[in-house]
Amino acid sequence: MDEYNRIDAQRNSGRQSSRPVLKSVLSGKTTPRGSPSFRRLNSSRTPRRDGRINGFSTNCFRSNRIVLWLLLITLWAYAGFYIQSRWAHGDNKDGIFGGNDENHEVDNSDASSDLRDEVKINVNQPDVKKMDLVMESNNSHGVSHNISLVKKSSKRSRRRSSSRSRRGIKKKVLETEKSNEVEVQEEEIPQTNSTYGMLVGPFGSIEDRLLEWSPTKRSGTCDRKSQFARLVWSRKFVLIFHELSMTGAPLSMMELASELLSCGATVSVVALSRKGGLLSELSRKKIKVLEDKDKLSFKAAMKADLVIAGSAVCASWIEQYLDHSVAGTQKLVWWIMENRREYFDRSKLSLNRVKTLAFLSETQSKQWLGWCEEENIKFKSIPSIVPLSVNDELAFVAGISCSLNTPAFSTEKMLEKRLLLRKSVRDEMGLKDTDMLVMTLSSINPGKGHLSLLESVHMANDKRPGAMVDDGQSFKKMLRGSEEKKREDTKLLIGSVGSKSNKVIYVKSLLGFVSNHSDLINSVMWTPATTRVASLYSAADVYVINSQGLGETFGRVTIEAMAFGLPVVGTDAGGTKEIVEHNVSGLLHPIGHPGTPVLSKHLRYLLKNPIERQRLGLEGREKVKKMYLKKHMYKIFWQVLYNTMKVN
Repeated sequence: MDEYNRIDAQRNSGRQSSRPVLKSVLSGKTTPRGSPSFRRLNSSRTPRRDGRINGFSTNCFRSNRIVLWLLLITLWAYAGFYIQSRWAHGDNKDGIFGGNDENHEVDNSDASSDLRDEVKINVNQPDVKKMDLVMESNNSHGVSHNISLVKKSSKRSRRRSSSRSRRGIKKKVLETEKSNEVEVQEEEIPQTNSTYGMLVGPFGSIEDRLLEWSPTKRSGTCDRKSQFARLVWSRKFVLIFHELSMTGAPLSMMELASELLSCGATVSVVALSRKGGLLSELSRKKIKVLEDKDKLSFKAAMKADLVIAGSAVCASWIEQYLDHSVAGTQKLVWWIMENRREYFDRSKLSLNRVKTLAFLSETQSKQWLGWCEEENIKFKSIPSIVPLSVNDELAFVAGISCSLNTPAFSTEKMLEKRLLLRKSVRDEMGLKDTDMLVMTLSSINPGKGHLSLLESVHMANDKRPGAMVDDGQSFKKMLRGSEEKKREDTKLLIGSVGSKSNKVIYVKSLLGFVSNHSDLINSVMWTPATTRVASLYSAADVYVINSQGLGETFGRVTIEAMAFGLPVVGTDAGGTKEIVEHNVSGLLHPIGHPGTPVLSKHLRYLLKNPIERQRLGLEGREKVKKMYLKKHMYKIFWQVLYNTMKVN
């Protein structure tokens, strides 16, 4: 045992001599590295350091593995979207999707020509039962058009749709075909130009070129300081359109939606019928159109601050909505724009369930109140009168001060540009300086009185001395021989071709009348339905609104024509007699057959007296400035909305 102790002591002494001596932190004495105290003092350091290093390595490995997985998921998603995109656009050159598309690889120009060939069919085919009207522009200015037919067939439609997607036709064309409502309209006019005369317009491209301004450049027209703007700011509105045609009520509702949006409101549109040409306009103006007109629209309406229905035809939707929401009656404004008994009969069951009713004119309001009295219908509140207005886009081109004017586009500058626009459009129409262009823009149906207007124009243009109408004025007899060529002529422009509200049978009766009177063949022109009407008002000399029956409810086209300085010749009925003062801002004539010779007399009088045309036009223009601009309408509309939204 002593021997072992001696050997161990020698080993320890050798270690102490060969290794450095460390000083204990706690005792202040030097401690050999191999001593028990040294091991105790430093035993905890090494395991702690080793554990930290091992944990860091594990975490790094796990983090890198997560990053790798995220990269793989991203690459996988990108590959999926890439393949889906190429499939959607018909790009299968490499055959990665299966199948063989070699036979379908054509450029866009060939595809477009094939599309045009597909939609054109022979008019004389006996199996054509239902036809749609498609207008294609023949030149860059869109002045003249061809009319072609599309045979409605679900199988052919599916074949055309699939072939277009494979050929890679532009997405815009596909969306138009998918909706089948923006470009394609019901048959309105027989299908050859020679049948009805000359089709002119629209002149949107000429407007953009000469005015150096386009409605698409508009960035909002709201007067932020107005009471209307402060009321609607950050509120939600749902607007009910009975259809999307380019007629009075839908156009007025679209402009209301645009104004609400520009004033900071949230707007959704419910279209009970999508037929018409306003769907693309609503999209351009970034107005949201709900896909569903039933349950989804009811939910949106219940969440809105206010619901505004823009036609008596909305009665069916209003009834269902009020059945879904008891509180809906307290936040619904019904802006009725029709004035016929049939529309009253549609809506009479819902009139007393709505908190706020609004009409366009005093005459219309009195008529509806009379019908309600007959049916013993009592309103919750007194109806309001909200007349329409000239929108800023038209006022701007007409040279009337509005929100769109800038130093570069002053009213004086726009008046100069309007004269250039007038000359260019009249040249496109082939009009002489001495021609008086009479215009009427509306849906083509018996209530608008187009047939009696044609008869009046025929009488006014009759070159026989005995056919001259005695209007109490000393009209000179017609010139004869070579001087007769210098005589002024009355030209008539009728719109709107392609409108959903047109009546085919009535249109054909008009065409039959024109074909039976040789003097009208070269005197009557037609123009398609369009929202770009500033060029038409600029080119015209006289505006006629010949509404029959109870007359026009209000007639927004009336105040638009007056804004452009046109004398208005209208029936002495309805809202027209409230707007037009006889022999002051226009001329009025009776409705029905007694009004036809009087209308002819007025046209002949204006043809012979251009100075009188100017006087009447200037008076009407001044009335628009005082009563029918946008600021006037929304001052009234603010009060209506405020009374509806306030808590009683």
